[in-house]
Amino acid sequence: MANLQKPSTSGRRLLVFTVLFLLLTGAGLWVVHQQLANQEVTFDGRLLTPWTVTTVAALLLLYFACDGLRLYATLRALGYRVRLRAITRLVFINIFFSNVTPMATGGGFAQIWYLQREGVPLGFATAATTIRTILAVVFIFSLTPVFLMTLPALQGQPLLGRINWLLAIMIVLYLSFFAVVLFRTRWLIPPLSATLALLDRWNLISPRRHRRWQFRARREMMRFARSFGYYLRGDRLWVLLSVVFTALFLASLFSFPWLLITGLGYDVSWLNNLGLLVVTTFIMYFSPTPGASGISEGVFGSFFRDILGGSHLVLVTIAWRAVTIYLGMLIGLVLLQRDLARSRRG
Repeated sequence: MANLQKPSTSGRRLLVFTVLFLLLTGAGLWVVHQQLANQEVTFDGRLLTPWTVTTVAALLLLYFACDGLRLYATLRALGYRVRLRAITRLVFINIFFSNVTPMATGGGFAQIWYLQREGVPLGFATAATTIRTILAVVFIFSLTPVFLMTLPALQGQPLLGRINWLLAIMIVLYLSFFAVVLFRTRWLIPPLSATLALLDRWNLISPRRHRRWQFRARREMMRFARSFGYYLRGDRLWVLLSVVFTALFLASLFSFPWLLITGLGYDVSWLNNLGLLVVTTFIMYFSPTPGASGISEGVFGSFFRDILGGSHLVLVTIAWRAVTIYLGMLIGLVLLQRDLARSRRG
């Protein structure tokens, strides 16, 4: 445990990424307001009716709970029991890091580090977070082509008309990468070793560190490869629960806009809302901005502009991101600061 390397959490770097997240979010909302809504934004009190607040709060609890339980079930299938209190912290730490680092890379690394603190080896911690991600990707990537071809609200969308070919390429590349990770993990060892050798040749790491990292990289990669077999051969109940909790997590995540929109008095089917959110989330996977900030707001506004009146489009976009992202980020930031303060005292 003493050799664990803490993920980079320098205040300056986090501040830069957080400011970038806020700027891009503001830019995305400005585009939605100017190009899609083009009306004055006013708050609608119907979003605060007891029914809307109660249903959104209940769904929020389900959303956070399923997010934690899908990781917990995956770990149990791998043979590791982690305290539910630690899993709860991981949920919010992941939300914070995923939304202040490009391509959501920080969330996985942060969770791996926290899992190591709970006694889960690096290879198994990496496998657990990867499997958790792959399960969600399988759902989203399987449903996206179906909704793109069948959902009337997506037909004739100017945004999709320009990037349809790009989406098809991304689906193939993404699924091919995860297929290699799952079934041909050994193929990843040569490029990883070559990268470390290149760093050594450029004198970016010392020869001693190069040898140590080569050994650890190969060892953990083999553990990582074996862990997928352990997952598939694990307790069937926990494997099934990891899939069920992933489905419930995604269903709850995609239901927030529907509750907000129906709370404002609009008549929109849940399936139509689901299809639009699945495709929105699919596009967000490829956003290079922290937390898909700016991109998510613009895509959401483009898809829902024909459903919502201009005065409500920006309002629902803000409420949707606030409930699903901003609140979790705030909680994650508080927990992170407490951990950093405790670490400094230690």
